[in-house]
Amino acid sequence: DPEHREGGLRLDTFEAATADDSSSPAIKPGDPDGSEMIRRITSADPDSLMPPPDSGLVLKPEQIALFGEWIRQGARYQPHWAFSPIVRPIEPQVQRGDWVRNPIDRFILARIEAATLQPSPPADPPTLVRRVYLDLLGLPPTREEADAFLNDTSADAYERLVDRVLASEHYGERWGRYWLDQARYADTNGYSIDSERSIWPYRDWAIGALNRDLPFDQFTIEQLAGDLLPNPTTEQRIATGFHRNTLVNQEGGTDAEQFRNEAVVDRVNTTGAVWLGLTIGCAQCHNHKYDPISQRDYYQLFAFFNSGQDVNSVTPTMSLPSPEQTQQLAELDRQIATAKKEVPKAENALKAKEAERKKLAASISTTLVMADLPKPRQTHVLVRGDFLRKGDLVQPDVPAVLPGLAETSGPRTRLDLARWLVDPASP
Repeated sequence: DPEHREGGLRLDTFEAATADDSSSPAIKPGDPDGSEMIRRITSADPDSLMPPPDSGLVLKPEQIALFGEWIRQGARYQPHWAFSPIVRPIEPQVQRGDWVRNPIDRFILARIEAATLQPSPPADPPTLVRRVYLDLLGLPPTREEADAFLNDTSADAYERLVDRVLASEHYGERWGRYWLDQARYADTNGYSIDSERSIWPYRDWAIGALNRDLPFDQFTIEQLAGDLLPNPTTEQRIATGFHRNTLVNQEGGTDAEQFRNEAVVDRVNTTGAVWLGLTIGCAQCHNHKYDPISQRDYYQLFAFFNSGQDVNSVTPTMSLPSPEQTQQLAELDRQIATAKKEVPKAENALKAKEAERKKLAASISTTLVMADLPKPRQTHVLVRGDFLRKGDLVQPDVPAVLPGLAETSGPRTRLDLARWLVDPASP
């Protein structure tokens, strides 16, 4: 970071000058003995030694040796993998090309051959059917399912087996649990009271999305901003439960704004970890010397989530009546409207129907969903991450180190962020 560099010494490039000699590089690839860095970390002169003696930090001999080996091997410096574009790797050459059935096999076989080992022989059919079921579903096959494979003599029997297993409803249950971990899914609100919450419809949505092979771009957009899509469906609104899995503090005397802020922080950090592969929470309180995500970047991301209607509570929710309940509600509404026309003669009947409707409405399942305020909240950089200490005003945006957002005619929303996350290059 040029802004914080001291003494001219820079270790992420070979073009930087040392503090003592503006013409010599800090690192000479392949030559540890000629390295200014190695000289500094092994120096007997306290004025040259790095880290400085007064820092209280000391490198261990094995750490110094590791630096030397890094330089000997060419001193390659690579940016964080999350900032590197995805590229298709070159398939390695292997000796037993006949063993390869798909490109992934080449990488597996190359590692096996590098260890001077041989691939295991193919599994026998009973073992193979068990492995497929346990790997993909976490469940053993029934006798009928196993027999169906063992008795299948077609050339594509294995492929047909895999297709049948992938079509099972248990597939989404098996693999959805990993996604639910990312969603921090819980059926209770956390903290001391830890009361129940109704968010199981989101769990079912996630399982169903995997079972119907929902494309990842749509999977992302619906969870982060399904409520902001044009005419969102019930399913798309349920999907936004992803970011309603934050903690809710119902203890007496708590500050609702403080814990609303904590929920937004959780949403920002989770979005960064899941979709950017970054622990961006490091920038919540201040800038870091070697972190390309600044505190301002952090609160620009924060601004996307800062206008939610939820304020440390289990609202907003969406009602999920069954077709029968919808019909019953409509009929009660009709009867209530009729009774109102006959008041005061039908006042008792009116009260009874209203009570019946209230009881029915209370029995209908609900789920937590995302919804934004009509007017966005202002977002500030929070000094030291303290929600009471507001700094510079910021607008929704993505980190400067990443490809920029497309221009918009109005305020940027979670929908803009979601679309950018699945395709940063899209207009």
